[in-house]
Amino acid sequence: MTDETPHPVRNRVLRFLEDHKDDILREWVATPLFSTRNRADSNEEAAALLRSVEKVIEAGEEEDPSAEGFASVRPVLSSLASRSAGGPSGSKRPDVTSLKAPLLRLWEQQDLTQDEEYYGAGTLSTALNTLRITLLEIELSAGADTILAQQEQLAELSTPVVKLWEGILAIPLIGTLDSMRSQAATESLLNEIVKQQAKVAILDITGVTAVDTLVAQHLLKTAMAARLMGAECIISGIRPQIAQTMVQLGIDLGEVATRASLSDAFAYALGTAGYRVERHSEVK
Repeated sequence: MTDETPHPVRNRVLRFLEDHKDDILREWVATPLFSTRNRADSNEEAAALLRSVEKVIEAGEEEDPSAEGFASVRPVLSSLASRSAGGPSGSKRPDVTSLKAPLLRLWEQQDLTQDEEYYGAGTLSTALNTLRITLLEIELSAGADTILAQQEQLAELSTPVVKLWEGILAIPLIGTLDSMRSQAATESLLNEIVKQQAKVAILDITGVTAVDTLVAQHLLKTAMAARLMGAECIISGIRPQIAQTMVQLGIDLGEVATRASLSDAFAYALGTAGYRVERHSEVK
């Protein structure tokens, strides 16, 4: 419609938008799109959207989501997206296309020729449809950012560092270790080593479902990083099945100390840290 709209019709549309600005804003503010906003904010946002429509029509760019007119209103669209104003396809939540019906109704009330009515309605509809596309792009981008942030938060929450004793830390690893979780575990452990001046760090893999070459490499890298920070690293929880798998894969943990259970690793860690554990007879 952009290339087909005659220049006189485009000018007629622009005059309509200017002359009936107050009517358009009044109709737009009454739509569900602005139902959660106060009147002053609604008027301001609606006016910004109307200016963007005017700009793209004047430039003949109503089909281009990257047009300057649409780019100038992205802050408003971001605000709408954050309020879930534009829902996904099929959603009953209001979106910017709800502005189309009142705009076209006002347009059709004008004294128009057949060409003006047809081409003008097409131009206005195209501008509102492209505005909707711009909003969808913002929503998708925000959704991707949210998912990434949630994944990072889950990775941090799933790799807690526990203080077992003065100078002794442990990080229990559970489930499947991927690159993100392994990186989060390493960063959390190193930060706590520095923060607590720890001398021993235990990597407990009792809850790890399987150990392959990649997982072993992550464990070794974490142990080496901890050693560079001045802490000895112990790997605990190596079950018989995992031990057999590691042997079959030719995985060598090198000089990293290993223990079958967390309790064994803790006892070893106490000795490494200079503590002596004694068992006293029960006092009767």
